[in-house]
Amino acid sequence: MVTRNNLGEFEEIVMLTIGVLGDDAYGLAIKTEIEKRLKRSVSMGALHTGLYRLEEKGFLLSWLGEATNIRGGKPKRFFEVTAKGQRVLKETMESRMGLWKAIPDGVFKIFPSN
Repeated sequence: MVTRNNLGEFEEIVMLTIGVLGDDAYGLAIKTEIEKRLKRSVSMGALHTGLYRLEEKGFLLSWLGEATNIRGGKPKRFFEVTAKGQRVLKETMESRMGLWKAIPDGVFKIFPSN
């Protein structure tokens, strides 16, 4: 199936990380989880740009939580992956798995043959 909703690598990572975090998916938690799991530095600016771009595409939904004293009265913005976002993630996963499965045995020497 050809789709015009292709995801970039960073967009995919952000959406998958939101799935990992579930109800606790807000900016700093997403950044921390990506850095911890992928050993990759992420700036808050790049993350926010990606989050808002994904929201504009309809792949994410966001809302403001309650204000807290810890954040000086400023609320956290939480994110979740929409049904449309879940569909594009599934399409992306299936496309990549199709490519992996199409590689003939022995082409990649560091991967054991089945």
